[in-house]
Amino acid sequence: MENKEEMSTIVGKRQWFNVPVADIVGRAKGDINYGNGRVEKNTKQFMKFWSDHASYPYKSHDAWFVTEDIRWGKFEPTTDVTALVNKVNREDLWRGAAKELSVPAADIPASPSRGKETFFDGKIFDPANPTAYLKSLSIKRVEV
Repeated sequence: MENKEEMSTIVGKRQWFNVPVADIVGRAKGDINYGNGRVEKNTKQFMKFWSDHASYPYKSHDAWFVTEDIRWGKFEPTTDVTALVNKVNREDLWRGAAKELSVPAADIPASPSRGKETFFDGKIFDPANPTAYLKSLSIKRVEV
């Protein structure tokens, strides 16, 4: 927590996020302005990087993003989701960095997939079967 000001100053620079430090530092420290007059300081909802797998590049998340691109016609319905994700996702680099930084094992996911996930509308995304998810959706641009 003692490095949040310095971190915000560094990542706020043009070559990184290119935003004012004031726009970053509060969230980094857990300060939340709900926009309705309610402001909370030093909450447990601060930016996380290693804990809770916050920065881990799950292949299952990438599979969902690619599937959504298929849903909206950005990629062809015949796109091999798993092959594309495996080609571009370098979770091995994350694991290497975690090892080098001595990140505790509890903060390193056991699998590159979170498995099946159920969304707020009850729809289920199974990274092993993205087509089933697409077929379950009533709002989409392409037919699968």
